[in-house]
Amino acid sequence: MTAAPRVPGAPDVPPDPSGAGGDEATSAEVRTARLLVAAQMVLLALLVLLPGGEAWPVPSWLRVLCAAGVAVGLVVMVLAGTALGRGLTAVPLPNRHAVLRTGGLYRAVRHPIYTGLLLTTGSFTVASGSVPRALAFVVLVVLLRGKARWEEERLARAFPGYREYAARTPRFVPGGRRRGGR
Repeated sequence: MTAAPRVPGAPDVPPDPSGAGGDEATSAEVRTARLLVAAQMVLLALLVLLPGGEAWPVPSWLRVLCAAGVAVGLVVMVLAGTALGRGLTAVPLPNRHAVLRTGGLYRAVRHPIYTGLLLTTGSFTVASGSVPRALAFVVLVVLLRGKARWEEERLARAFPGYREYAARTPRFVPGGRRRGGR
C-alpha cells in the first residue's frame, strides 16, 4: 500500500478490521491486487534486464544527474514506506494497521512510494539510452497510474477523509494538478 495519509488534527484511526471500510476485500480484489503487483515486478525486472543502448547520447553530466535521481527516488521510497509503518503492504489494499496519513511526504503527493519508484526507474532509463527500457518505463507509468486509481477506490472506502485529501493533494508530482490526474 502506498498511500495511508494522516488527516491533520484527526487521531490515527485504523480502518475497520476488514481493511475495506466495512466491506471485506473480496477474493477478486485480492486477485486483482496481486496481479497488479506481479505486473509491476515484471516491468521492473524488464527495466533491469533489457539491454542498454545508444539510442540517444548520454553525456557525463546527464549520467550524474540520473544517478542523483536514482538515489533521491530510493530515499523517497524508503522514507514513504517507513512513514506507513505496519500499514505498509505489498499489495494495494489497506491492512488493519493502516491509518490515514497526510503529513510528511504524503502532504506533497498521495503516492510518494510510486513517485520515488518513477523517479528511480525514469532516471535509470534515461541514463541507459535504451529504447526497449524506455518502452518498458512508459508501460510502468501507465500501470502505476491505473494501480493508484484502483488503490484509491479502496482507500476512499476505508478512510472517510480520503476523498477530501485526494482533492487537494496531487497523485505523483508535487505541485501538480489536484483533480487526481497527477
